[in-house]
Order: sequence, then C-alpha cells, then structure tokens
Amino acid sequence: MNKEIIIKLLSEIKYPGFSRDIISFGILKNIHISENEVVLELSANTDNNQIIESIIKNINEKFNNLNSNFNLKIDFQANKEANPSGDIDKPLSNIKNIIAVASGKGGVGKSTVSINLAASLSRDWKVGILDLDIYGPSLPMIAGSFEQPQLTEDQKLIPIKKFNMELMSFGFINNDNNATIWRGPMVARLTQQFFNDVVWGDLDYLIIDLPPGTGDIQLTLVQKLQLTGAVIVTTPQDLSLLDAKKAADMFSKVNTKILGIIENMSDFSCPNCDHVTKIFPGEGVVDESNRLNIPILGKISIIPELAKSMDNGSPYIIDNPDSYLSKKYQEISNQINTIVNKG
Repeated sequence: MNKEIIIKLLSEIKYPGFSRDIISFGILKNIHISENEVVLELSANTDNNQIIESIIKNINEKFNNLNSNFNLKIDFQANKEANPSGDIDKPLSNIKNIIAVASGKGGVGKSTVSINLAASLSRDWKVGILDLDIYGPSLPMIAGSFEQPQLTEDQKLIPIKKFNMELMSFGFINNDNNATIWRGPMVARLTQQFFNDVVWGDLDYLIIDLPPGTGDIQLTLVQKLQLTGAVIVTTPQDLSLLDAKKAADMFSKVNTKILGIIENMSDFSCPNCDHVTKIFPGEGVVDESNRLNIPILGKISIIPELAKSMDNGSPYIIDNPDSYLSKKYQEISNQINTIVNKG
C-alpha cells in the first residue's frame, strides 16, 4: 500500500452531484501510512452532512474491496465558514454547456478555432466566449472590440455583446497592451474572478479559450468549474501533437471528458488554383484519436482570407457563411452538439 495507489483509488470516487472526482476537487489534504493503518485527512468547503457521509461511505467501500489488512481512519474537516450554504459553489450554473478549447503549445491557431467555433454554434444557440489567456489575450483583436466592459451596481462585469455572442477577456480590462507579469496564485485568483464576477446570460454554450500548456489557469478551471468537456486543437506536426497529448492527458486525469480533436492548419488551399498542399508531415492526429478513443472533429485548411479576417476583427465564417470553411465549422459544431446531448 502506497500513496499512489490510494490517490488512484480515490480518483474513482465522484464528488456528490458532480461528474468530477474528489481528488480533482482538492479535498484530500494528506495521507499517513503506518505499518497497519492508513489515515486520510480530508477537507471540503461544506457542512452538508449528506455530502460528507456519502464521501466517507464511498471511500470505505473502495478500501473494503481491496481486501487489505490496513485499518482505515478518515479525518474529515468541514470548512463551514468558507461556504455556509453547505455545498461547493457552482459558478456559471446558468450556462448549460461549458467547453474548454485547449492545446499543449502556442501557435496552433487555437483562438482562431475558438471564435469561429463559437460563431458557428451561435447560429442555433445562445453562446458566449471567454478568453482566459491572461498573458496574451487575443479576443479583443480577433473580435474587433477594445471597449471596456460596463459594471453592475455590485461591481460585476457585463460581457461585451457582438456577433450575436457574449464576449469577455482580460484584454478588455487591460486594453493598453501593457505586459502582464503575475505569479501563479494571482493568476488563479483572477481566473476565478472571471467565473464569479461576470454577469453571463443564460447561455447554451460557453467556449473557453485557454492559454497553451497545463499550468495554473488550466488547474483552476478544472477545479472550480463543472466542464461539459474539452476540445483539443493541434496541427499535424509531431511537435504540436506531443504537446497536445500532455493537454489531453491532463483533462483525462481530472475526469474531464475530451469531446474530440481538431486538426488545424491541416493543409494549404491555394486561393488562385484551389490546389491543396500538405504543409506538415505525418498523420499523428489519427494515432492520438485512436489512443484516446475520441473522434477527429474536423481538419481545417490554411487559407489567407482566414488569417486576414482575424486581423480585421471579424470571424471568417460570419463574413463568409456559404464558404467551404464555414460548412466545415458547422459540421464540427453539429458533432459537438450531438456528443454533448448524448452525455
């Protein structure tokens, strides 16, 4: 018996009322293992006895199934002051589906995919997009909006409304383009503020454009929100796929469903002769799809007009609703809607 085995065991237990496990909620504080005894120190922001008893019962059942000779003791501390309502906060509860768009590295066109995917979904659904890249927010530029959000009487942010969507980004607040230098805890606090202090409408979908990597923002996201799922964006390049695997594995470890992979910059379509040229070698996205048993939602070509539309601040598929690329994004958004509704 060791800590790794115990943590793996506990990660199979869902927090009552959530699809996430108790490990990703951070309620495990310590593990003490002696010769014949295991002591678990747990802490949660709840004084709801039903929740506490359910967690303890599930832990005991898991350990009993091990048929080990260890005696189990559970020290559960309820943090009543942190949440007097008796349960873990559920921010953005008025939003039906929250989808994170992620990549393991920068430069794969994740923000371009995010806003065009959101714009495609907005044809049939109420949609918002949240740009969580604190260090390099791109939404103000690609949405062509640099106005500061208005505040409610209780100092909450009102999203910018444009393109039939609700938009929010750190770039709307820090719109003088000054460099942002913050340590991890400050980033986590600001990220949580975007969850708690933005007055989102009753949305069908909120698309969250994540920064590259698997750092503080990503961890805060999966700890604080009940995500519907994640979409991984990559290019065919092996280096990009290597980092995409890290992002996918992070979501898998915290029991967040991966809805599928989008291969961006799949090839180059010449605007003059329509000849298609493959830029990056390899078919690694197929291997990654098979490894995770998830679909390839779509492959997006590079076209000059797409890059130009991002610089001009208007999503390509909004200005070109009948284009091949627009139909491609419609296929992707339809797949995501089908997967989400199947659960």
